[in-house]
Amino acid sequence: MVDQYSAEDLQNAGRLKQIRMVAKLVNQQDKKALPIIFGSAAGIIVVFVLIGLFTGLLAILIPVGVLLGVLAAMILFGRFAQRAQYSAIDGQLGAAAAVLQSMPGDWTVTPGVAGNRTMDVVHRAVGRAGVVLVGEGVPSRVTALLANERKKTERVAHGVPVHEFQVGTGEGQIPVSKLQRKVTTLPRALKPPAVSDLNYRLKALQPTMQMPKGPMPKGARMPKMPKQQR
Repeated sequence: MVDQYSAEDLQNAGRLKQIRMVAKLVNQQDKKALPIIFGSAAGIIVVFVLIGLFTGLLAILIPVGVLLGVLAAMILFGRFAQRAQYSAIDGQLGAAAAVLQSMPGDWTVTPGVAGNRTMDVVHRAVGRAGVVLVGEGVPSRVTALLANERKKTERVAHGVPVHEFQVGTGEGQIPVSKLQRKVTTLPRALKPPAVSDLNYRLKALQPTMQMPKGPMPKGARMPKMPKQQR
């Protein structure tokens, strides 16, 4: 069985240990990732060394090649790491909320503004694009939850754009890995003061999250996206 690291594990570890843990996670998700990363860095360095040998500028081009090789490795590692992190939380309850809460920019995210006893849930994000409602769970039930939450939102957010998304791999749904980009690229429709006023009005809405059937699993918690390593 493949071991998975939690966001808490990553955040509590030191910088070098974090890199090792993320590298292990990347390797577990894609065996070709690390060879691609190291191969790309080595390839760039070799090219600059060869150019230096032919031009007589070896002393100048070797440091440049090393710097560019390391930079390329860091960029590739970051992309593979992000992909592995999304894979690690995909399918978990609260994965959509974890992605929304890790978005860059001035977003106010409220997880679990609506839900039912079968653990279908709707999360809300408020920003300059307006109100974003994201549902996860069984599509037929989530559609009803989104429709109800949209009606509640529009009562206090007159004229404000309300966007709806469902997380999943089915038709008309958005994979967890693409949710953040989809939300952050929405057109801006509000100015900062209007966003503050909108958040104030939305606070008046009471969440409709219901307790699930049966006892909650011990230690159950919403997954979190590990912090991006630069």
